[in-house]
Amino acid sequence: MVFNSSYFSFLTEQIRLKNIRKVYGRCMWYRLRLLKPQPNIIPTVKKIVLLAGWALFLFLAYKVSKTDREYQEYNPYEVLNLDPGATVAEIKKQYRLLSLKYHPDKGGDEVMFMRIAKAYAALTDEESRKNWEEFGNPDGNNIIFLLNLYSRGGSWWYRSIRYSGDQILIRTTQIYTYFVYKTRNMDMKRLIMVLAGASEFDPQYNKDATSRPTDNILIPQLIREIGSINLKKNEPPLTCPYSLKARVLLLSHLARMKIPETLEEDQQFMLKKCPALLQEMVNVICQLIVMARNREEREFRAPTLASLENCMKLSQMAVQGLQQFKSPLLQLPHIEEDNLRRVSNHKKYKIKTIQDLVSLKESDRHTLLHFLEDEKYEEVMAVLGSFPYVTMDIKSQVLDDEDSNNITVGSLVTVLVKLTRQTMAEVFEKEQSICAAEEQPAEDGQGETNKNRTKGGWQQKSKGPKKTAKSKKKKPLKKKPTPVLLPQSKQQKQKQANGVVGNEAAVKEDEEEVSDKGSDSEEEETNRDSQSEKDDGSDRDSDREQDEKQNKDDEAEWQELQQSIQRKERALLETKSKITHPVYSLYFPEEKQEWWWLYIADRKEQTLISMPYHVCTLKDTEEVTITQHDFNHLSPGIQEQSGQHGEALSLKKQKQKPGPSP
Repeated sequence: MVFNSSYFSFLTEQIRLKNIRKVYGRCMWYRLRLLKPQPNIIPTVKKIVLLAGWALFLFLAYKVSKTDREYQEYNPYEVLNLDPGATVAEIKKQYRLLSLKYHPDKGGDEVMFMRIAKAYAALTDEESRKNWEEFGNPDGNNIIFLLNLYSRGGSWWYRSIRYSGDQILIRTTQIYTYFVYKTRNMDMKRLIMVLAGASEFDPQYNKDATSRPTDNILIPQLIREIGSINLKKNEPPLTCPYSLKARVLLLSHLARMKIPETLEEDQQFMLKKCPALLQEMVNVICQLIVMARNREEREFRAPTLASLENCMKLSQMAVQGLQQFKSPLLQLPHIEEDNLRRVSNHKKYKIKTIQDLVSLKESDRHTLLHFLEDEKYEEVMAVLGSFPYVTMDIKSQVLDDEDSNNITVGSLVTVLVKLTRQTMAEVFEKEQSICAAEEQPAEDGQGETNKNRTKGGWQQKSKGPKKTAKSKKKKPLKKKPTPVLLPQSKQQKQKQANGVVGNEAAVKEDEEEVSDKGSDSEEEETNRDSQSEKDDGSDRDSDREQDEKQNKDDEAEWQELQQSIQRKERALLETKSKITHPVYSLYFPEEKQEWWWLYIADRKEQTLISMPYHVCTLKDTEEVTITQHDFNHLSPGIQEQSGQHGEALSLKKQKQKPGPSP
C-alpha cells in the first residue's frame, strides 16, 4: 500500500511538472525536481520506523523502571533469609522450607514463590551466580543494554527539544534576539551578517551543515571577488568560520556569481534555510517591539520599521537572487545585464517595473523586446502573465460601538482586509478589452457626434438671447386683492361715502357680501388646518422612516458582527493548505510558494501599528482581520489607503524583488 501511494503521488507530481513546464522550465528548482529519483519511499519508511521506535522506547522505559526497582531491592540471600556465605546444603534446606510455605498450590503467595525460586537458582546455578556476583543481577548484562537504550533515547529527546515549533534552533533565536536588540536599525549589510550567524549553518549544532578542508582556499577567493566584506571586526559568532562561509555564499548568490562546484551543494543548503530563518527574525523583531511598548524604561528601544522591512526585502532578494537596488526586470528569463539597458533606458518607453512592461500594448511591447527571438519572447510573455496582481479591499470599524465608523483615540479598531489574487495576464487583458470596446464606438460615431455637438452648441448660442429677451418682456401677473371683513363702523362709513345709506336693498347686498367674505375666510382657515395636519403627518412619516432605517442599520451591523465571529471560528477550526502558487525564481534551489506579509504602519512616524500577519493560504481570495488599539497615530483618511501616499496598509511579497509592491 505504501509503494502504490508513493508511485501514485510520483505520477501526479510528474503530470503537474509537465503542465507548468512552459512557465517554470528554466527555474533551478524545476530542473532539480526533474532529476529526483522516482518513487522515493524513504520518508514513509522513516515515519514507520520512527513510530515503531517510539513504541519500543516506551516499552523499554517501562521495563527499565521495573527492572531498576527489582535491581535495587533484589538480594538472593535476603530473599532466602540466609547469611552471606551460606553453604549449598543450607541453601537447599531453606529453599524447601520456604517453597512449601509459599507454594501457590498450598495457598501461598505466587509472587513470593517466584522470587524464592529465582534466588535459589541464582545461588545454586553457576552461571546465574557468576552473573549476580559480577553484574548484580542473575540476568547478566541485559540490564546494562536496557539502560544504554534508555540513555540513547534520552539523548535523542534532548536533541529534539533544542528546536522551536518552527524547527528553528533555540540557540539561533537567542543569537538573533541579542543582535537585533543591540542594533535596532539594521541596514541590509548588517542584516546579512546577522542572518549568517544562525546555528543551522554550524556543523557543531547541525549535522547537515558541512565544513570541508577546501573551504580554507575557496572562501578567501570568493571574498576577494566580492570585495565588500569586513574581516577586521571580531564579533562571534558572526565572525566564526561557518558564519563567514554562509555570508559569502549568500552574497555570491545575490550577485549571481559563478562559484566552484564543491560549494554549490553548500550554497543550496544555505538558501533553503533562509526563508524560515528570516521569518524567525521577523518574529523576534515583533516581540521586541511589543516588549518596548509594554515597558516604561526609555533605555529599552524598539527595533525600527526599516529593520523589519529589510528582513522582508532580504527574503525576496534571496529567493530571486538579486541585490537590493537591482532592476526587478532581471527576474524575467532572457533579460540580463547586457540587454537590460535596451528595456529600461528606451527613449520612447520608460520601463522601470514589471507592471510597466505588462501595461504596454502588444505591438509596443514587441517593439521594445525586438532583440529576443520569437520563442524567447513567448516565454517571457508566459512568465510575465503568470506574475501575481493582488488587490486589497479594506474596511475599518469599531466593534461594540453605536457608530462603528467613528474612530477615536483608544478605540479598539478592527480592520477587515479582503485580498484578491489575479495574474497579470487576467487583469490587463480585461483592461485592454474594456478600452477597446470603449474606443470602437467612439471612432465609429466620432464624426456624427462632432456634428451634433457643434450644432447643439451653435443652437444654444443663438437661442439663448431670444429666450432671455422673451423672459424680459414677460410681466408679472397682478394678484387680486383678497377680501377683508371690515368692522361694522367702517362698513357704515363706506356705505355713506358711496351714497347707499338707508337703502334696505343695499344693506342686504352688503350683508350678503359680508357673509360671502366670512365663508371665504372660513375656507382659508380650514385649508390652513388641513395643511398643518398634512405637515404633521409628513413629519411623523419621516420620523418613522428614519427609525426603520436606523433599525435596519443596527440589524446589518449585528449581522456583520456575527459573520465576523463566524469567520474567526471557521478560521480556527479549518486548516488550509499552504500550497498556493509556485514562485518563478530562476536561481532558488527549492520550490517556493507565494506567501505574503500584511501589516499596518505609519510612514510619517516610521512606526509599526499592527504586527505583520503572515498570509500563507492566498490562492484566489483571502480575508484577514487585524485588530489594534493604537490607531490614534493615523488619521481616518490614511486608514483607507492601500500602498499609496504613505502606505498605511502594506502588502509585502516574499518572492518579488524589492520595489513597488504589485
